[in-house]
Order: sequence, then structure tokens, then C-alpha cells
Amino acid sequence: MKIASFLRLSVALFLALLWLSATARGQATSADRARLLRSQANLAPLPPSTEGEGVDQNYAVSTPNDTDLGEQAILKRVEKYDPFTLELGVPIYYTSNVALVDRGAMGDTIIAPVVGLTYAPKITGTLYGEFTVRQQFFYYQDFTSFNFASFDGIAGVSYAIPKANNLILHADLDYNRLTGTDDFDDFFSNVALNLSAEMPIAIGRAQQISFGAAASVSLYATPTPPQRNDFGVYAGYFVSLTRNLSLSAAGHVVVRPYDSGGRTDVSEIISGSANYRISDWFTVSAITTFVANQSNQSVFDYNVFNIGGGLTFSWKF
Repeated sequence: MKIASFLRLSVALFLALLWLSATARGQATSADRARLLRSQANLAPLPPSTEGEGVDQNYAVSTPNDTDLGEQAILKRVEKYDPFTLELGVPIYYTSNVALVDRGAMGDTIIAPVVGLTYAPKITGTLYGEFTVRQQFFYYQDFTSFNFASFDGIAGVSYAIPKANNLILHADLDYNRLTGTDDFDDFFSNVALNLSAEMPIAIGRAQQISFGAAASVSLYATPTPPQRNDFGVYAGYFVSLTRNLSLSAAGHVVVRPYDSGGRTDVSEIISGSANYRISDWFTVSAITTFVANQSNQSVFDYNVFNIGGGLTFSWKF
């Protein structure tokens, strides 16, 4: 009887450990999928200006490495500065690997409507503040159980150094909360310190290349298994073909050490976009992204290809 009881207890403990491991892995996969999608389905970035040179801008210095495009606004001189930006967008795209798996990948179409409001006061010279709230929803056409919503509250500063070839330095705190689309019960939340430095190099009046480095350090996350830090470098190219049509391409390499489980991923990201600005407040975009992820835990290896486009409405005041 004692041996039988011991065996039953051992089997029960083993099954419990397997269940806990699967649960933690499921949480990590959901959080990873959501963080990948929200980084690739942002609003279309503001294109660099090609109208002049100087150290002032008609909008605050941005950190476009967050959108995996690796482009930075060329500075221009203006007399009026509007600190508020309200943006509405509807990205629609196809993803080749919904669950981010190594084998048996299945694709789906995703609609990701987003609304964001940014207040970017000019503090002094080329120093700007940034206060942003953004809400985005991700709706899958077939795999509706994967639907989720993402909320961001961001506070930070950006500083341009004209004497250093307009080097852009940026720092912010980002509170991100991932929830369902109906009940808004969070399945992951994270507070991250984001730091970046980017060197834009203008080539004439219509082209620009950029080199940058970025770090995202997780200060707090719940639940803890998906918590990670991101450290990356990137290079980007931008060309303005006409006053309204622009193209960009970029490559990223990102190292992602996780805080638990001994997991470390390395991602290579190649992206391209085309933006056509119909008016000052309306832009049509096409975006494509390829991500190859390698992990020291092979179950997290995957490749994913996204292609799509979107409409962006932007008002400055």
C-alpha cells in the first residue's frame, strides 16, 4: 500500500510539473506573439522632410526603431510647432505563422485598428518631452481565440545633437498591458525602460541612411516567465521618390535574454515599407516584414513573414 501510494503521488507530481511547464510555455508564447505583432502593426511613421535643413522640427524627434523600420526624421526649420498628435490607423496584413512555431506553421489575416494620442512639448532647444497613450486591437480572421488588445502608456524625452550630425538620443518608460478584446483581463503586463541612439545621415535632399542601437529593459512584468530584455542594432535607408511617395528598408539584429528559464533568443528582422501621403492628415502604407528567430531552446525557433498595408489618419494641433 505504501509503495502504491508513493507511486500514485510521484505520478501526480510529475503530471503537475508537466502542466505547470506547459502553462508557463503557453504564457510565454502568447506574450511573445503579442509583442511581435504590436511592434510590426504600428501606425505609418512620419516621413523625413526634404524641404530644408536646420535644427528645429514640425514634430518632435521620434524613435522609429520601435516600428522595426529603422528610419529617423530629417530635421527641418519651421516657425510653428504643434505638440499634440492624434492618430488613427487600420493596419490589415497577412502573417505566415500565427503561433510562431518551427513546424506546421499556419497563416491568417489580421486587422489591427489603433488609436493614439501624443503630447510632445518642446522643452528647450532640441529637447522634447513625450507623453503617449495608445490602444490597439488585433482581430484574427480564422484563429479568433488568438485575438488580443494592447494598451501603452509612455513617458519620455528625446534630444537631438546638431553638432554631432543630428544624433538622436531617446529614453522613455513604457507601461504595456496585453488583454483580451472582450473582457480586458490582462494576461501579461510589463514596465520597460527604453533607450536608443540613432545617427541619421542625409544623402542630398531626398535620401537618408540611419544607424542605431536600442535597448529595452524590463523593470517589472507579470506573470514573470515571459519577462525579457531586448538589445539590438539596426540600419535603415529612406528615399523620397516624390513629394508624397517614400520608400524605406531596414535590417535589425536583436538579442533577447529572458529573466527565467535560461532562454535567450536572437532575431534577425528585415523590413520594407512604402508610404503615400495623400494629404497632411491621410497616409496609405504598404509594409512587409520577415523575422527569423533562433533560440537556445529550439522549441522557440521560428520564421514568420508578414505583408499588408493600412490607412493612417493624423492630426496635429
